[in-house]
Amino acid sequence: MSRRALMVTLLLGACGGTGPTTPMPMVTPGWHVSGGFVRGPDHRAVILRGVNVSGDQKSAPYLDDKQLADYQRISSDWGMNAIRFLFTWSAIEPTQGQYDDVWLDKVRERMDWAEASGLSVILDMHEDIYGEGFGFDGAPKWTCDASHYAAFTPRSPWFLSAIDPNVEACVDHFYTDDATRERFVAAWAHVATRLADKSAIIGFDTLNEPAWGSYPIGAFEQDRLMPLDAEVVAAVRAAAPGWIAFVEPSSSRNAGIPTGLTSPSYGDIVYAPHSYDANAEGGSGFDPAHRAAVISNIARLQTEAQNLGAALWIGEYGGDASTPGIAEYMTAQYDGMGAVAASSMYWDDSRGGYGLLAADGSEKPILVDTVVRPFPAKVAGDPVSWTYDAATSTFQFTWKPDLSLTLPTEISIPPRRYPKGYQVECGGCVSQMQMGKLVITQPPTSNPAIVTIHP
Repeated sequence: MSRRALMVTLLLGACGGTGPTTPMPMVTPGWHVSGGFVRGPDHRAVILRGVNVSGDQKSAPYLDDKQLADYQRISSDWGMNAIRFLFTWSAIEPTQGQYDDVWLDKVRERMDWAEASGLSVILDMHEDIYGEGFGFDGAPKWTCDASHYAAFTPRSPWFLSAIDPNVEACVDHFYTDDATRERFVAAWAHVATRLADKSAIIGFDTLNEPAWGSYPIGAFEQDRLMPLDAEVVAAVRAAAPGWIAFVEPSSSRNAGIPTGLTSPSYGDIVYAPHSYDANAEGGSGFDPAHRAAVISNIARLQTEAQNLGAALWIGEYGGDASTPGIAEYMTAQYDGMGAVAASSMYWDDSRGGYGLLAADGSEKPILVDTVVRPFPAKVAGDPVSWTYDAATSTFQFTWKPDLSLTLPTEISIPPRRYPKGYQVECGGCVSQMQMGKLVITQPPTSNPAIVTIHP
């Protein structure tokens, strides 16, 4: 997980570049993207709300200690419907040309746990500060000259290590050396081949927070990142044609620099940026005065997604439960995502740090209370927005029903939110209260439709 949002002072500006992308066929709808939303095979819009699983998988043995019950907690206790599943290139191909299929067999088992728990999975190729040669995570050591590792001196805070000349040299080599880049694409293809039959997987996040190395920031996405994404998407979809592409902007987007990505020639894409507050990332806690900035930034991310013809999915947001303002911080994130009907993944489902769990495995109440809230999980139509007032425990959801879909709209209601039950107001709709969700079988006659839930 990256904390590069505070690199603003290191970024001197951005201007769009140009560069070709590789044409490829559109994906045949199963899971697909249309009208600005991820949609399931039944064409309902699906808001993917969940957690990253997990930061513990960044380093050897590249799997955390979670079991089936932990996956079930995500869905049954927290009311979530998706996970971002982390792995690294080092886990896939620790030795050049040799894939670790024993590790992949264990990943396959975890995909079965996700399916049994009703969780959709987005695979994430993770990296921070290039790779393991610099003491971080991502690329295997064999992908870059060892002299760069030897000459590297870590910086503090750690994310500033990204601008070390040795790190930049390895990033540059990755994008310019055909053989290295081809190994990366081949690793993705191998993962897709081994996991294509796992129905829980709906998509793949091509590369976590891509760094630009020494290349001009404003031209990086067009000239280097988009061609790489196109190669990965083509290779993955050759084995798993139904997987949606979750495409991240450059890590410079964390510092507020608008993305230079343009709509690619391949279809079914989700724009996958992250949302962090720079001061909170610096360890000083969250200033509630920054609430409006968090919400407005998410609105800008939604505009960028629309310009790409993509859905919006915030692949990471999160904070330290022990720092001041954490409840206000997570509430601002929830409210910003609700205002634009964005999908999101909390960082992360682990113990300590930003994790939702304490060292003993128990929940961190102040975090879980602000992250585990109602949201529209499946919508027969187009979601517009949702809100939750913690003071009154009132949830309101607005959407535009599609009457051609004779399917219900489902709102996830984590049981802990209304332990004594709740009331539903929806202007004449027909609804059923089921375990962990409200099922609206007939929407109200108004368009947009509004449903309000309160104690």
